[in-house]
Amino acid sequence: MTRTDTPPAWDERTQLTTFLDYARDTARAKCEDVSAENARKAPLPGSPLMTVSGLINHLRWVEYYWFQVVFLGEEDEGPWTDEDPDREMRIAVDFPLPDLLKEYAEQASRYRELVAAHDLDTKAKRTMRDGVRADLRWILLHLTEETARHNGHLDILRELVDGTTGV
Repeated sequence: MTRTDTPPAWDERTQLTTFLDYARDTARAKCEDVSAENARKAPLPGSPLMTVSGLINHLRWVEYYWFQVVFLGEEDEGPWTDEDPDREMRIAVDFPLPDLLKEYAEQASRYRELVAAHDLDTKAKRTMRDGVRADLRWILLHLTEETARHNGHLDILRELVDGTTGV
């Protein structure tokens, strides 16, 4: 993974997409060489769903939700339910981490194309909880924030499960 201090161009679209890609790449890099057993461990007593696998699956489904459900207005076919709103994290331990990482990378590639095909001012088809329709710019910023925040969680989990520390 290459550190991204400045994007290759200074236009807004390039900056937004470069930093989202950097956050995605960082999440995947934090999973390098984690064992199958450690990917499924939940070392925080108050957070039984907080696993490396769970966080990667969560990031994948969060992007699905914001791009496909909110932005495009598609039917929500996510794994969550009213009874189990964090199900994407719970079921992640049933899948090999390399498969989750591959799906996350493939999905990111499709979403790059989606973003490239729309103006940043394009409004989402669905409203958020407060009734506001976010534009694509806001969605990109939100996903960068969400991914970066969970990268910090991945750092903590890796150190707890196998002693690997991040940079």
